[in-house]
Amino acid sequence: MNRERVIKYAPGVGASLVIAIVAVYLGSLVPVIGGSIFALTIGMVVKMLLPKAGSMDLGLTFVSKGVLKFAIILLGTGLSITQVLVVGKYSLFIMVFTLTAAFGSGIILGKLLGVNWRMTNLISAGTGVCGGSAIATLAPIVDAEDSDIAYAMAVTFIFDVAMIFIFPIVGRAMGLSDLAFGLWTGTAVNDTSSVVATGYAFSEAAGDFATIVKLTRTTSIVPIALIFAVLAPYLNARERAGKGPIGKKSVSVGKIFPWFILLFLVSALLNTLGLIPTEIGGWLKQASKFMMAMALAAIGLKTDFARILNAGIQPMVLGFLVSLIVAVVSLSVQLLNGQV
Repeated sequence: MNRERVIKYAPGVGASLVIAIVAVYLGSLVPVIGGSIFALTIGMVVKMLLPKAGSMDLGLTFVSKGVLKFAIILLGTGLSITQVLVVGKYSLFIMVFTLTAAFGSGIILGKLLGVNWRMTNLISAGTGVCGGSAIATLAPIVDAEDSDIAYAMAVTFIFDVAMIFIFPIVGRAMGLSDLAFGLWTGTAVNDTSSVVATGYAFSEAAGDFATIVKLTRTTSIVPIALIFAVLAPYLNARERAGKGPIGKKSVSVGKIFPWFILLFLVSALLNTLGLIPTEIGGWLKQASKFMMAMALAAIGLKTDFARILNAGIQPMVLGFLVSLIVAVVSLSVQLLNGQV
């Protein structure tokens, strides 16, 4: 029986593994894009070339859901709550506004544009927190469709790349200091690699500070994940009921606090307390990135490109507007606070 299961799972797991290896290598050559985006893209291309590879379905489902959850758990080993306290005096105040702007504007604009609540919040998380990692973390919590994940990742990546070119031009035109530009970049640009590229495109000092601020901002995924772990079951139940009243038995403790989120928090706490040796922590971080690439490769292999096209341009418009709002809010708070 076990041998039969292995045979059934092998094609999907194997395909995801091969794509992840290639994607991580390409990501090391082009870090601005990163292994996760390469994995998702290659997976989607293979899916278009082999649309009826049904033998991979079981393995792909296992990787896109099971392996992704383990990647999220290991992601916690790279987060430190202490870091928030060290850089907090510069960034926490602004982060409160940017996160509120990302999710608040996302909810309002998402409804106006007719974008479903899952994709809306994936885009908001990707824009407000840490790009693809935030999207991948939130996806299993809100039971997002593969097409929603793929579209949200694409939207976040496109505007991330645009910011690498636009931010340094605007920063110099405004005469921002290294500290101000680093703070702006660290709180408004999405993915870590893009933050690094944008910061150092301005100056070495700006790049150093932007990276520290961004790593601090990444820890906000902890409260965001907890909030959605509580909200998602209610939103799902309300959706199933046609926006009607929610019964008392529709939400369980297990759904509010999924096991992988609890272990994710434990991982972050262990790292904060210094209980994870540096060498092991580095290995676990790399393992998390590789497993994330595997999961996104599987998501790409499961994604029907036609469904993304059917979603229309509205999610792209939403991503643009939320990114713009977060960038403006971050800079405005600095100006009003006398930090520029």
